[in-house]
Amino acid sequence: MSVQKPTIPKGTRDFGQMEMARRNYIFDTIRSVFRAYGYQQIETPAMENLSTLLGKYGEEGDKLLFRIQNSGEKAALAPEKGLRYDLTVPFARFVVQHQSEISFPFKRFQIQPVWRADRPQKGRYREFYQCDVDVIGTRSQLNELELVQMVDAVFGKLGVRVGIHINNRKVLTGFAEIAGAPDKVVDITVAIDKLDKIGLEKVKEEMAGKGLSEQGIAVIGQILSLEGSFADKLGAMRQLFQGGSASGISSETGLKGLDEVEELFGLIDAVGIKAPVELDLSLARGLNYYTGAIFEVKALDWEIGSICGGGRYDNLTGIFGLPDLSGVGISFGADRIYDVLTGLELFPAALGQATTLLFAVMGADELRYVLPIARDLRAAGVAVEVYPDAVKLRKQFEYAERKGIPFISINGSSEMEAGTVNLKNLQSGEQKAFKASEMQKILNFLK
Repeated sequence: MSVQKPTIPKGTRDFGQMEMARRNYIFDTIRSVFRAYGYQQIETPAMENLSTLLGKYGEEGDKLLFRIQNSGEKAALAPEKGLRYDLTVPFARFVVQHQSEISFPFKRFQIQPVWRADRPQKGRYREFYQCDVDVIGTRSQLNELELVQMVDAVFGKLGVRVGIHINNRKVLTGFAEIAGAPDKVVDITVAIDKLDKIGLEKVKEEMAGKGLSEQGIAVIGQILSLEGSFADKLGAMRQLFQGGSASGISSETGLKGLDEVEELFGLIDAVGIKAPVELDLSLARGLNYYTGAIFEVKALDWEIGSICGGGRYDNLTGIFGLPDLSGVGISFGADRIYDVLTGLELFPAALGQATTLLFAVMGADELRYVLPIARDLRAAGVAVEVYPDAVKLRKQFEYAERKGIPFISINGSSEMEAGTVNLKNLQSGEQKAFKASEMQKILNFLK
């Protein structure tokens, strides 16, 4: 039998003990912020019916769905299930399916992996975790504000400087209307979504390839080239949407989007946000179900693309038979956040320290002596290991060093006779002996 080289699929990763400690640090930080705003956790299956997933992410998104091959009697038929592409569509399905069991507005968060059949590259994986937070059943922009506040709080706790970019899907619809191409809003949005990657000229070429007129492309180019403060951009956009562009076409939808943008930025100004917040007219986020505010968050000190994004959707549940139920949510990309924290060396050093105290073992009698002490320390909340074999002390010290264990306890016949516990701080070299019954003194030494 030949020996098989162990590998994993491209676009996936193993996570060892240190990586898991760091990932849990991210998850716990995000959870704490979500819960502070009244959101509660749910989970949905890894796979959904393909009918649930198809048509919700645009043509390009559908191509990235992992389809699950049928088995048994249905093996020859077309796949009926797929791995979830995101957490928002399964959430909408969940809301409709369980509508009689939940209270609206319904605030939930979800931390689970998603899968995309994408080409693996730096910062882009085929399997990755999303941390989603959504509220559904209200149109109030207080919810958009809370999303911005949660983004600010999460990255503040993690020590990552971010920029928050905001646009509105109604504004993008306005682009298409004043460009004379209201039926091509999806094509325009998909093209604009690539602006950072391919540049304005290539975006114009893509729109031309979709049948937009030269005048329409010029109008959109004018919009994407706007600069200045929030007030400057807002004023210029109002003029364009009131018929001031080269096309002379006005857009009521675009003006409504600007009203929503102005309201949201007013709320943001009222509460104060540490992170810079910008009206980004080039922000498109090419998911078909967005209808209002859209968000994207980027790290300011590490190049990796967006690490957080989301938006408002007015009728996602309508696809599943519950129309006119507006919701808004945002997703934190845990894997990219991990890469940013690693690159900027922002993970706390103590995360690698799973064990506080190692009991070295000299022999069978010494093992029986320290086991009750280890039990009591664990009950008091101390992470304790007992070395499993009576080997040379040098090997046991090396084990403690490799694992970053800060304290070691070596107890022989003299400690057993005296009923004491010998403790050594491996960083400072300080060493003390305590009565085994002096648990509080032992705990104080281990702090």
